[in-house]
Amino acid sequence: MKAQVGSSTLTDATQAAKEATAKIKEKLSDAKLAFVYAGITHDLKALLASIAAELPGVPLLGNTSFTGVVTPEGYATGDAFVGILALGGDDLVVGAAGSAKGASARETGRAIAIAAQEAAGKTTPPDYFYLAASPGEEEYYLKGISEVIGRKPVFGGSAADNAIAGEWSLYAGDTVFADGAITAFFYTDKPIANLFTGAYRETDDVGIITKVVGDRTLMEINGVPAVDLYAKWTGTDTANLAGGNLLVATITSPLGVKDRLGDLIAIRHPMFANEDKSMNVGANLSEKTAVIRMEASVDELIASASEVLIELRDSLPFKPAAYHLVHCGGRRAGIGDRLGEVVAGIKAAAGDVPFIVEFTFGEYGYVDDGRNSTGGLMLSYTAFAE
Repeated sequence: MKAQVGSSTLTDATQAAKEATAKIKEKLSDAKLAFVYAGITHDLKALLASIAAELPGVPLLGNTSFTGVVTPEGYATGDAFVGILALGGDDLVVGAAGSAKGASARETGRAIAIAAQEAAGKTTPPDYFYLAASPGEEEYYLKGISEVIGRKPVFGGSAADNAIAGEWSLYAGDTVFADGAITAFFYTDKPIANLFTGAYRETDDVGIITKVVGDRTLMEINGVPAVDLYAKWTGTDTANLAGGNLLVATITSPLGVKDRLGDLIAIRHPMFANEDKSMNVGANLSEKTAVIRMEASVDELIASASEVLIELRDSLPFKPAAYHLVHCGGRRAGIGDRLGEVVAGIKAAAGDVPFIVEFTFGEYGYVDDGRNSTGGLMLSYTAFAE
C-alpha cells in the first residue's frame, strides 16, 4: 500500500483543493480512496467538487473535524481548513459508501455495508473497514454493518463541529449530510494494526450502574443519583457540575467500562448534568455493569498522544505506509493552547510515515479478539502496512 497527505487553510474551495492535493498528485498516481477532513466553515460541496476535479475517479470520504487537523505539515486550523490522506496501490481494492439516516441507524448501517460491497465489486466481507457517523447512535450503525459482514476490524470516529452545536457534516463523494454514516471496505492482503485506548488510569471509585434511561442517560450508580455520586468521588460540590460544567470537569476524570476480558476500558464521557442529577453520556451504557472513575492530568493527555503512537509503531510486524489517527475532540479541548506539544510529539513519533489526525466526537476501534467498540475521550490509532 502507498499513501500521501496534504492540507490547506485557504478559504477559497478551489485553491484549498489545489494546495491540499498537490503533494498527493505528485507522489501517488493510483489513489483508491481519499479521507477528507475539513472545517465546518467551508462550503463543503464546493470543496469536495474541487478535490474531485484534482483527484478524478478517487472516492472521497470524510467528515468535519473539531477545530483542525494535523498532518506532517503541522496543525491546520482557522476559519477554513482541510486535510487529506490518500491511499493507493495495486494490492488495494476499496468500496466506499455513505447515507443520511433512514428508518433507523441499524438499517442504515446494513444499507451502506451492502453498497460498499457493491462499490468494491465484491460479494464477500472486507478484510477491515472504516466507519464514521454522526454522534448519538454509533453503536447501531456498527451493529447494522456487522449484520452484513460479521466481525471484521473497524477504525474511525464520529463527525465533529467546534461547539457541540450539531453543525457537523459527513460526506461520501458529493453527498453531504449531518445525520447518518459513511464507510469504506478494504480488500487487501496488507493488514492494519489498531491501538484503541483512553490512556487513563483506573481509580478505586467503582460502582454498579443501577438505572439508565434510553441508552445514554445515566440516572443512578449504586442507587444514588449519578451526578451526586460522581461529585462525592471527586470531592466536588454538585452545583459546580451543573449543566455543561460536567463535560469540562470530566475530561481529566471520565468514566470507564471494561470489556468482558478486561483488555479494554472504553471511556464514557459525561456530557451534561440534568436537574434530576442524572447525566447524559457520550456512548451507550447498560444497567448492572460496573463503571469506573478514570483519571489523567492534562500533561498525561498531551504525552499520551505521542506515546500511544510510539507503542503502536514499536509493536508493528510490518513497515507502515501511513497512520490514520483519531483523537477525541474533548481531549483536544482539554489540552487547549498546548496543542503544539501534541503536534511535535506525533511528528517525532511518526518519522517519515505520512499521517493525518482528525478530532472527533466519538472513537471506534478494537482490541485483539474482543468485539469492535466505541467510546469517547479516546485515541484510535491505525497503521496501514506498506
